[in-house]
Amino acid sequence: MKKGGNAIDAAVAVQFALAVVYPQAGNIGGGGFLVYRDSLGAVAALDFREKAPAASTETMYQDAEGTVISEKAQMGHLAGGVPGSVDGMWQAHQKYGKLPWKDLVQPAIDYATNGFRITKQEADNLIAEHNDFLKYSTSGSAFTQKKDWKVGNNLVQSELAATLTRIRDLGRDGFYAGETAQYIVEEMQRGKAIMTLKDLQDYASVWRKPIEFDYKNYHLISMPPPSSGGLLLQQMLTMVKPLPLASYGFHSSEAVHAMVEAERRAYADRAAHMGDPDFWNVPTIITDSTYLNERMRSFDKDKATKSAEMGAGNIVESEQTTHFSIIDPQGNAVSVTTTLNDSYGSRMVVRGAGFIFNNEMDDFSAKPGVPNIYGLVGSEANRIQPGKRMLSSMTPTIVLKDNKLHLVVGSPGGGTIPTSVYQVFLNVAEFGMALPEAVQSKRFHHQYLPDTIVIEKAALSPETVAKL
Repeated sequence: MKKGGNAIDAAVAVQFALAVVYPQAGNIGGGGFLVYRDSLGAVAALDFREKAPAASTETMYQDAEGTVISEKAQMGHLAGGVPGSVDGMWQAHQKYGKLPWKDLVQPAIDYATNGFRITKQEADNLIAEHNDFLKYSTSGSAFTQKKDWKVGNNLVQSELAATLTRIRDLGRDGFYAGETAQYIVEEMQRGKAIMTLKDLQDYASVWRKPIEFDYKNYHLISMPPPSSGGLLLQQMLTMVKPLPLASYGFHSSEAVHAMVEAERRAYADRAAHMGDPDFWNVPTIITDSTYLNERMRSFDKDKATKSAEMGAGNIVESEQTTHFSIIDPQGNAVSVTTTLNDSYGSRMVVRGAGFIFNNEMDDFSAKPGVPNIYGLVGSEANRIQPGKRMLSSMTPTIVLKDNKLHLVVGSPGGGTIPTSVYQVFLNVAEFGMALPEAVQSKRFHHQYLPDTIVIEKAALSPETVAKL
């Protein structure tokens, strides 16, 4: 931004840099979502989520008896959806960017060419994933070496540098056409997968209307489907809005119980009603206050609702991820969440192109009621269909207070992303925390099924846990 760029320029540069220096989640082989608000108040949401290849089938991860083979959806060549990150950054830059595209990609090329010193965490991760990289790739890569990785080792990614150079010079066509696309297709053929050159050429990001809603004197702008994040955030906040959370107190048993019951109900609706809006009619009533008040009628302040007894609402017709938030000096704001899905995605590195491929196909419902890698269940709304985008939990969000830019938030964490953003926001709005404290505070999570609360270590006092 010191060179005259804006928030979108910075986002593009960060996205490509993360693809090099944070390979477990930063990517060009994955996808994500972007929420933007310019200095004049105009808003936009960009969906660059991955898509199912055209040859995908509803039962592609089931055996002859109908049993789901989870490994096929989570590891290796068949686990990947058509990547969206490069097209997403290209479309965002074409619409809002100021600086030359080449200038934004070049720093990532430099990191890949010259290498960077890895942290202890990165070294430990690469050691842990070594065998999977060898098992699910068809050749060695920059991430595999004969000696164990150590903190301070220099990670050079020459093939990735060449791919980024093509993207720098050719824009999106440096990925979805020409040499890089050919590397991808050849890799898929070696792995007996189904993605084709046409799948790559047909990929297009989609500009969507953001979800916008109010919570007291706050206005929230978030991502619509195929991300469930914005809908879940609106549902959960609407359900707890009438309750005196501030008087209950931060992490009191009363506040946690109420917040968890809202999480439980929202995630039940996620499982039943949410999917790609280009393929599924997501019912608009699920964010209606009357509907949500009815959902909370079964809330008992003295005991938990059993998920098995509750189910979804009745509808009448109608380290795995990374996030960054940027505000520029002019007041433009962008919130971006991007991912390979699981850490290091499918563990498959494209030979010749040097990047890790996503394993986003696991975010579809491989079979109704069968949980994915995050324990999330789905239904017909999120079944596999050719060209469809899989349901996501990413929740990039921009928050205004009294009509002024107040927060730009988001989170990694798979299925816990919406509850993380929900709790960070309430920490600020209800419990009076400054943003750093709100983000650092420990959290809890309930996603309907399995019917358990996941609590960060030492998040709640023993007394609060006992009462829950």
